[in-house]
Amino acid sequence: MAKLVQFDRLGGPEVLTLRDVEVRAPGAGEVRIRVDAIGLNRAEIMYREGSYFDRPVFPSMLGYEAAGVVEAVGEGVDGLAEGDPVAVVPAFLQSAYGTYGDHVVVPAAAVVPRPAGIGPVPAAAVWMAYITAYGPLVEAGQVRPGDHVLITAASSSVGLAAIQTARHIGAIPIATTRGAAKRQRLLDAGAAHVIVTDDEDLPARVKEITGGAGVRLAFDPIAGPGVEAIAQGIAPGGALVVYGALDPRPTPLPNAHSYPALTSRTYTLFEITKDPERLRRAVAFVNAGLASGSFTPVVDRTFDLGDIVEAHRYMQAGDQVGKIVVTVTHDAASA
Repeated sequence: MAKLVQFDRLGGPEVLTLRDVEVRAPGAGEVRIRVDAIGLNRAEIMYREGSYFDRPVFPSMLGYEAAGVVEAVGEGVDGLAEGDPVAVVPAFLQSAYGTYGDHVVVPAAAVVPRPAGIGPVPAAAVWMAYITAYGPLVEAGQVRPGDHVLITAASSSVGLAAIQTARHIGAIPIATTRGAAKRQRLLDAGAAHVIVTDDEDLPARVKEITGGAGVRLAFDPIAGPGVEAIAQGIAPGGALVVYGALDPRPTPLPNAHSYPALTSRTYTLFEITKDPERLRRAVAFVNAGLASGSFTPVVDRTFDLGDIVEAHRYMQAGDQVGKIVVTVTHDAASA
């Protein structure tokens, strides 16, 4: 038997239940993994609540990221074998697969070798964060050495990965946070500048930091009316990339009344992970950053799989800096 987190109705963390289920064999194009660590993401809160673009099919699994060891491979799977240390990349719908369990089946296309020297906990904190940052900052080719990059809600795992990615390519990361409590931690994480939005005028501070030029790219998971203020700090010809919806209010076309010379678009990492060639490039880029020491996943706190409800409550409170990871303990019979 395996343990799997499922839920039967939409709601808060309390709807999550850890259940005993039969361990199934992987089908064609699938891999079964013995999970050692699971990375949590805000997308899983939205999915659990019913506000995500993918709707649950009950009883529903959930989870995009994990690290562990290959237990079995299905027909037609090449390049992976039993015993391989691996990580799971978000490249599937949660209504079809999930990673919250001790033994899970996922598509082989979503499985990548775990980099040498990277343990399960940091490996579970890598792929959602760094591939999300990689797309607009690297793959799109919009950011060059010396460019300023504005990273909002920067204490998230994606925000911290974006800070490191900007540094890696020679850009200058400007981080935002609502309260002053996280300012020093963001500076310690590599931000060149931190703007505390509860206390400071965002466009004015951006203009001050950039000498009036503005940023080349603004990377924003919040959306909502706040994009108006963000857009005022973007340089002519720059870009606003919205990759989340933490603010559920409608998002306007920023500063449309003044017809600014900026590109505004939405983005998800699925643009990368569902394209084999783009995913190959992303994995190579992230692995190179890990190997050089430029990339260090930041883990805020770990929870045991049996405490998944508490882990979701902690994530929903939004006080973390970095990734929340759930660890899995295997007894001798299941290991």
